[in-house]
Amino acid sequence: MTLPFFVYGTLRPGEVNHALFLRGRTLREEPGRLPGAVLYEGPGYPYAVEEPGGVVDGELVTALPEAYPGLLAELDRLEEYVPGDPRSLYERVAREVVRTADGRAVRAWVYVAAPAVAARLRARGTPIRSGNWRG
Repeated sequence: MTLPFFVYGTLRPGEVNHALFLRGRTLREEPGRLPGAVLYEGPGYPYAVEEPGGVVDGELVTALPEAYPGLLAELDRLEEYVPGDPRSLYERVAREVVRTADGRAVRAWVYVAAPAVAARLRARGTPIRSGNWRG
């Protein structure tokens, strides 16, 4: 399934991983919001944890078609996501993201905290109340 990516941390434009992974490989980047998630502080990067009532700010990134397969694999590695591996830090899930410009919902890949990580964050983590990692 080819979907855009919703990014909310180091992959956002202007951040270090955007330059390393996305620059020159995207067709479109536009502001968006992920409902039903809360942002938590991480060690140098944030985690989105699925929780009702929260909203996370970020960007919807549409990859160039020719870059998509390689980019998907690279982002899975960056996010330490291995399907079915309980040691994964994140899970890649398809969720509805709202485009800020027109309010339209778009299905996108989102890396959310894996279950064990999410449980630790809910118990002892520091939420980012604004929903925006940039402050």
